[in-house]
Amino acid sequence: MEDNQFTKIREPGLAAILSMAGLCVLFGANSVAIKTSLAGFGPFTVAGVRFSIAAVVIALWARVTKRPFKVNGRQWLHLGLLSVIFLVQLSLFYHGLSLTYASRGILVVNFQPFVVLILAHFFIAGDPITKKKVAGLILGFSGVLCVLLDTSDMVAGLRTGDVIIFAATVLWGTNTVYVKRIISGFRAFQVVLYPMVFSAPFFLLAGAIWDPEPIGHITPAVAAALFYQSIVTAAFGFVAWSFFLKIYGAVTTQSFTFIMPISGVLLGGFILGEPLTGNILVAMVLIGTGIVVVNFRRKKVIPAVQISRNL
Repeated sequence: MEDNQFTKIREPGLAAILSMAGLCVLFGANSVAIKTSLAGFGPFTVAGVRFSIAAVVIALWARVTKRPFKVNGRQWLHLGLLSVIFLVQLSLFYHGLSLTYASRGILVVNFQPFVVLILAHFFIAGDPITKKKVAGLILGFSGVLCVLLDTSDMVAGLRTGDVIIFAATVLWGTNTVYVKRIISGFRAFQVVLYPMVFSAPFFLLAGAIWDPEPIGHITPAVAAALFYQSIVTAAFGFVAWSFFLKIYGAVTTQSFTFIMPISGVLLGGFILGEPLTGNILVAMVLIGTGIVVVNFRRKKVIPAVQISRNL
């Protein structure tokens, strides 16, 4: 039943567009936070700690706001598969990011909307590939290329970490489409909470086995980076993004992820002292134009369902 309840894709209004753009700014900064936290934790360990904290925060929020935790037998099957994808995807991403620069990692991740574009056309009713979507995504990805081609502060050549992150990116796109197919039968927080609960022990176990130093010197910067990953992006960000994915098209929501590399590079410049170049400004224009093209419409916006009933 939950696989067939979204034949009519809603179009986001201005408030939703600004909210999704803001979330992508936060997600872009997450690569800087992850890279910072790796100075005090092993890659698998920091993932395990991050999602353990986030799961506790989400569970407490759901309990206080009286949201239902119960799911049925078929839903457990969906959540089990989603948890496996989540575990492998994040394992690859954290491991890959430990082998390359944060700026390169966030750029490689932005192949993901194209994965979603293709898969959504075949597996999500009402979310087909259109000329408008292709044009918007090409504009946005052109902005990403402007950043990628600015190699003044990057080591030439493809890194092993880039390949690993690309594999994680393909899984992320697959995960997005799968969540869109099943989420109509869930509360948005459920598809975030249960994969975290399932994966956190495996991340911690992997850290104990494979991280050279699971826990090292915890500085204030490392602690702040861990807090940001756990509370801002994993707890708040993931639930909010799942809500938007539930009521809007997968390709439309993913078009906003082109903001992430700009956010990551800009904040990397302010926080890590990386240089900001003219390519960044050109990229911002292209990315902004791409988002406008994908989301431009003439018809009246359909009011979204109440947030409290979807979270």
